[in-house]
Amino acid sequence: MSRVPRETYVSPQQHGFPHPPPAVVRRRRAVAIGAAVIVATAIAVAVVATLMTSVTNIPGIARAADSAPFGAPSAPADGETGAIDITEPISPFNEEHPAVSRLNPDLRAAIQAAAADAEADGIQIELTSGWRSADYQAGLLNDAIADYGSEQAAREFVSTPEASKHVTGDAVDVARVDPALWIEQYGNAYGLCRVFANESWHFELATSPGGECPPMLADASEAQ
Repeated sequence: MSRVPRETYVSPQQHGFPHPPPAVVRRRRAVAIGAAVIVATAIAVAVVATLMTSVTNIPGIARAADSAPFGAPSAPADGETGAIDITEPISPFNEEHPAVSRLNPDLRAAIQAAAADAEADGIQIELTSGWRSADYQAGLLNDAIADYGSEQAAREFVSTPEASKHVTGDAVDVARVDPALWIEQYGNAYGLCRVFANESWHFELATSPGGECPPMLADASEAQ
């Protein structure tokens, strides 16, 4: 049977409905509710976007794109800061990364030798920091001041560019607890020592290979 198009409009009242049938009302209500939800969602998205923009402009608030714990300072002229994403630590053998390639050669050799021996014990040594540019270090300190509330508190964890052993390539930070404990226990065989009581991850060449490590300082502020 062929379908014949309706030529005249038949109102609901002619079918005995004084008002639109319930199904039509439900459809209209559904459309209205859907439209309201869309509008509300759009407003919410706009508000959240505005808030996020404001938050990222607050000093000391780390953004998702930041690779350092306290934010991303400006890069030096050559574009290298030495920053390492702390969620993606790197091998001490990765000499393509400036954090490794710009280390003091003696420190680089020591941490590489330690990493090779630790691997035989089932321990993987990776770095969250090595060499840092002065600009990068300054940015870390500024953001730490914002986070901790004062320069005095911040300098317990972050040194000035002038005092930082990272800037001179004479310090490394080791990822994860077990590798750090391994180096703390065996590091003196390579000249590596834990330097600060409040930083179990931070190591420097502080003795001759096989020598005795010096007493730890309480924190980085004592090395200023």
